[in-house]
Amino acid sequence: MVSRISAALFAGALVLSATAASAERFQFMAIGDIPYFIPKDYEKFDRLIDTINKETNPAFTIHVGDIKSGSTHCSDAIFQEVLDRFRKFEAPLVYTPGDNEWTDCHRQNNGSYDPLERLAKVRSMFFPVPGKTLGKQPLTVESQALVMPEKYARYVENVRFVHGGVLFVTAHVVGSNNNLEPRDRKAAVEFFERDEANIAWLDAAFAKAKAENLKAVVVMAQADLYDIRQQFPAVPSASGHIGTIKAFERGSKTFGGPILYIHGDEHRFVIDRMVGTNLKPIPNTIRLQVYGANQVHGVLVGVDTGTAGVFSFTPIIIPANGDH
Repeated sequence: MVSRISAALFAGALVLSATAASAERFQFMAIGDIPYFIPKDYEKFDRLIDTINKETNPAFTIHVGDIKSGSTHCSDAIFQEVLDRFRKFEAPLVYTPGDNEWTDCHRQNNGSYDPLERLAKVRSMFFPVPGKTLGKQPLTVESQALVMPEKYARYVENVRFVHGGVLFVTAHVVGSNNNLEPRDRKAAVEFFERDEANIAWLDAAFAKAKAENLKAVVVMAQADLYDIRQQFPAVPSASGHIGTIKAFERGSKTFGGPILYIHGDEHRFVIDRMVGTNLKPIPNTIRLQVYGANQVHGVLVGVDTGTAGVFSFTPIIIPANGDH
């Protein structure tokens, strides 16, 4: 049994412009930060997968990263358990990694792994064929590794595709300050290289959407971009997310149409306006933060390019999974 709660955007501040002509309608599922508490959450995750497959019928499902908690071992065995479940989704499953999969794996309670070795493992296990998603019916997508091979061949996880006149794009932007940490030089180098790749990928996505007259852009990543943990009048330059936020600011101007950022990280269902580096709203841009951790639920996102708001949101609550 599933409980649905409609949550369409209706407030004037959140209304985005769209053209009614040639309207497209479809829906997709957004999840993240699950399964979290291993192994007890496997059963809950299985229930959610079963509900998605049998009751919601999405065009595809997106998982915005964190396939285990930040205090769980980063073992191949755990990765495989989740990968096996990703392969149970009837529709395509689009996955972008979270920080718990690799950046935090140096912690003793994670197994004291080398984070960069774990990152390589995530890429090899979850993205074995660049340009193909997971799920029983993998979707053919554009991978940054193939679109921009001269500089960004390693970033197989960054993908984009068009569905129903909407551009979907993943960017490997994670929590833990996006791996901009003082642990060692290798971590810093990794951050700057990946940050450059992400920004190039996002800039290209917004330019593509404008050039092809697409109706909206959906960006998917793991990070809560404002997890600063301090009070500032603006996003500080030390933030590992400032480059990503600036890419959204540019994209809002370049594209000019509706933009939706979907992410996890904080484990609470939130829909609001996305803010820029000055902490003021970015025009035409909203964000959806998905459930996660002990809230093993999903959000069904409706898309109707003929409506003013374009996006609507229906929480998919699995009563047997508890807290929501």
